[in-house]
Amino acid sequence: MDLTHLHPMIVHFPIALLITGFLSDIAGLATKREFFSQAGFLMLVLGALGLVAAYFTGEQAGDAIIETGALKQALEIHEDSATLTLWAVIIATAFRIFLVLFKKYAGALKMVSLTLVFLSVLALARTGYYGGELVYKHAAGVQLDLGFGLDDPETGD
Repeated sequence: MDLTHLHPMIVHFPIALLITGFLSDIAGLATKREFFSQAGFLMLVLGALGLVAAYFTGEQAGDAIIETGALKQALEIHEDSATLTLWAVIIATAFRIFLVLFKKYAGALKMVSLTLVFLSVLALARTGYYGGELVYKHAAGVQLDLGFGLDDPETGD
């Protein structure tokens, strides 16, 4: 069974969760409402878990692409960026979990945590940009079906 199509289906969930989680954390910082901070924490953890799934499905999708020329370089840039993003998110999430478990999510440590999440979101945006280039500039993983046969001009099959 071909599972290469799973990456584009999965990858958008961690993107949405991590960005929305960061924005929720900022709302919590601005309003001093614990709800936003808790929601941000939950979205960060779920986003990190989703990112692991997106990373591994991306590895499978990348293996299915025939790498030549500019596509090979673009794929390598996206893969390197994805690896950096994965580690950044894992570190930011582990740090936040540590702070929450030991009731240290306040003051300067809270700002360090938010900075780590912000840097992770920037890395995520960079990875998404390169992923978009793969699809929209290099047509990676795109299958063209014009609705009529091109193999046999007489039968259209």
